[in-house]
Amino acid sequence: MRQIFSATLAILTFLSLWEVLVWVNDWPNYKMASPSDLWPAFWRFKGLFLIYGWETLWRTVVGLLLAILVGSAIGMLMGLSRFAREGLYPLLVGFNAIPKATVVPIVALIFVGQHDLNTVLIAFMISFFPIAVSVSIGLSTLEPEYRDILRSLGASKIAIFWKIALPKTMPEFFGALKVAVTLAFIGTNLMEIVSPHGRGLGALFDSGKTNSDYPLMFAVLISLAVLGIGLYYVVIMLEHFIAGWAEREID
Repeated sequence: MRQIFSATLAILTFLSLWEVLVWVNDWPNYKMASPSDLWPAFWRFKGLFLIYGWETLWRTVVGLLLAILVGSAIGMLMGLSRFAREGLYPLLVGFNAIPKATVVPIVALIFVGQHDLNTVLIAFMISFFPIAVSVSIGLSTLEPEYRDILRSLGASKIAIFWKIALPKTMPEFFGALKVAVTLAFIGTNLMEIVSPHGRGLGALFDSGKTNSDYPLMFAVLISLAVLGIGLYYVVIMLEHFIAGWAEREID
């Protein structure tokens, strides 16, 4: 109840300040939409919001799941092998330094007309890096004392990995996953906006921009924020279930 109250209070405060800012500056809705302008836009395009919101969500989730699988595999490889870590880190850093907005047109041209595939790929490419790095750091920073004690007790490398190394990476993994959730939404919407065959909330935002419908554009942004918050709390629940032992209460 305390978490719900805190989150609700923060959201209401933000919306109130936004409304006051627009009112004080006397901005028309074609310059800066206010929260009170958003509900009419939601209601007017409620069918599109439901359809496009679902399309954006499922592509983002698929891209995120792919990022978890590939990122975790690469992170484990780098965390368990110094040779692999020294070889792959520069490649990953270089790839992540490339603005993904420049990659979107290339992917769209390579897989022309494959909008679902293109969107999932961009969501994956923009979100797997923090997962790979966090898993790698978690595994490579395992205290040698743990390994020495378990080896002296006759534990195999596989047992050490499953019993000590893998659980140790969970806090870092979920920390990176919280970041990857928002990055995946960014990737999804980049493709939806840029692709001529784009569908989803990004395409709806682009339609609002073309028609100078600022309430619609801001309504899309709020919808993306709501989806991102929802998926973020799904990650929080998984973290409580899988790695709740690592949590520390702060008074």
